[in-house]
Amino acid sequence: MQKLIGRVKAIMFSPQAAWPIIAQDPGETRMVLARHVAVLALIPAIARFVGGSLIGGFTPIDLGVGDAIAGYILAFVSVVIVAVSIRSLAPTFGADKTTKNALKLTVYSYTPAWLAGIFLLVPGLSFLSILGLYGFYLLWLGLPVLMRAPRDKALPYALLVVLIALVLAIVTTFLPYAIMRGGR
Repeated sequence: MQKLIGRVKAIMFSPQAAWPIIAQDPGETRMVLARHVAVLALIPAIARFVGGSLIGGFTPIDLGVGDAIAGYILAFVSVVIVAVSIRSLAPTFGADKTTKNALKLTVYSYTPAWLAGIFLLVPGLSFLSILGLYGFYLLWLGLPVLMRAPRDKALPYALLVVLIALVLAIVTTFLPYAIMRGGR
């Protein structure tokens, strides 16, 4: 847990120094990254449930729990889809096609969004979850380091990945509601 907290602080407050360390860390296996997602993706899932069903929302508890579970599972799906997108787009932007680095880049770039999920606890503050867009900046900084993308191509590469991630975020935000409510 200490390593997770240290990595979160590093990527949030000194990303230019953190990315080279993350790139060189051989201990960053898929299992470690999965634990990172498992812990941090709980923040918005639980906050959405508490805020929507217990504090200020009008979501029935059974639907709130279902939404939280579906949202949590979809966080893992989103990470995989974005990592595959980063890897698949790599040749287009002159970058390395490395799966492990694409996964690292995705997981650590999603960190601000998961942390900003805490604002879902209070429905009136949920607009502050937009602070999760800091992940775009992290992605842009990380592409040249982890994927070896040329600096001049990092911005368009990052923009395309963010576009994919935003479409995915919209789908994964509304999909649990559609599934749980069954068209109600």
